[in-house]
Amino acid sequence: MGKTKIAITVDAAALIKIDHLVQKNIFRNRSQAIEEALCEKIRHIEHSRLAEECAKLDPIEECNLAEEGITGEIDAWPEY
Repeated sequence: MGKTKIAITVDAAALIKIDHLVQKNIFRNRSQAIEEALCEKIRHIEHSRLAEECAKLDPIEECNLAEEGITGEIDAWPEY
């Protein structure tokens, strides 16, 4: 996917820390540091949201749904 240039406002203390990371060659430049931090934050939010939704599931009901229909088919399964 292509990249788009944007303008952002960053806290001065955060920018100093980003610049130190760039000087230590952890990131090529400010843009890479900010882009990777943003992507990591988005992944964290998405993972947290998935965990929240999974916590809403009833484990017994999910197990029953997973096993639904297995009893009639189990005899037809090949033996390993």
